[in-house]
Amino acid sequence: MSFQVVRTSHAEYFVTDLSRARAFYVDTLGFVLTSEDEEHLYLRGLEDRVHHNLVLTLADHAGAGHVGFRVASPADLDELETLAQHQGLFHQRVRDNTEFGVGDALRVQDPFGFPIEFFYETRAVPWMLQAYDAYHGAAVMRLDHVNYLTPDIGACAAWYQEKLQFQLSEYTVSVENGRDRLWGAWLRRKQTSHDLAIANGAGPRFHHASFIAESQATLLRVADILAAKGAVNHIERGPGRHGTTNAFFLYLRDPDGNRIELFTGDYLAVEPDWQPVRWDLNDPRRATFWGAEAPSRWFNEAMNVYHWDTGEAMAVRAATLPDRPDSVD
Repeated sequence: MSFQVVRTSHAEYFVTDLSRARAFYVDTLGFVLTSEDEEHLYLRGLEDRVHHNLVLTLADHAGAGHVGFRVASPADLDELETLAQHQGLFHQRVRDNTEFGVGDALRVQDPFGFPIEFFYETRAVPWMLQAYDAYHGAAVMRLDHVNYLTPDIGACAAWYQEKLQFQLSEYTVSVENGRDRLWGAWLRRKQTSHDLAIANGAGPRFHHASFIAESQATLLRVADILAAKGAVNHIERGPGRHGTTNAFFLYLRDPDGNRIELFTGDYLAVEPDWQPVRWDLNDPRRATFWGAEAPSRWFNEAMNVYHWDTGEAMAVRAATLPDRPDSVD
């Protein structure tokens, strides 16, 4: 097949109060509000030329909706539909503006329970990269990646590589009886460290969506702003630097408990002979090159995902490998 997934383009979160979510994401963190209606906020980054990188959908519960992958041409949707048919996956073609700002799309439930969407067309929006008077908060630039949790880590990572042509940038192994067992995979379509991280854990669950902050300084400024607002409890982990990807990070919880990451400073991955970087799960510099160790809830808690057709939460299965380093309770 000749289709091309370009990048991870948007994510959807469920929130219970749109006004409260707007105050957090737009006023505090620095997302751009593209448009809104009674049930949605459509947000983007200052660098984005797509209509949105995050949809906040009003619901009676928190959680993750779908992940949107942009493809290189409208014809790619036909090829991806054929793939879904051959694999026996739930799939549905939807028309332009079924999701506001997005053209005709293909919705698929991947083999591991994650709802994904492929699209090419998107409504044009003003490019705000040089609208410096609009920069505030973390000055969010764009969506960088999303992170899945699944007990089927090996099969899931293989499917995204073999069927959707993602490339492996880095990986983590759990060493058991001298044998490597895949624990995590950092997969890319664009030319940076990753578009999709897949980690071992109870799932299918959605761990976080990660957004590029303009700089380390603006990422730190968000921490100061939250503290000044008396909202430091929104900070879950960091600031610090990852060993994997080498990026500077800050993990936050929104008012509904949905997790996001602010992220900046990873690397370019363009070499045709790229050798994936191997990490041991218990390497103390793997997840946190420097900074405080992740709290236990960072491993324990994640967002449910839902079936495209029924809207029901996908059943969660336990992990078969250790779901955290030995150093974390």
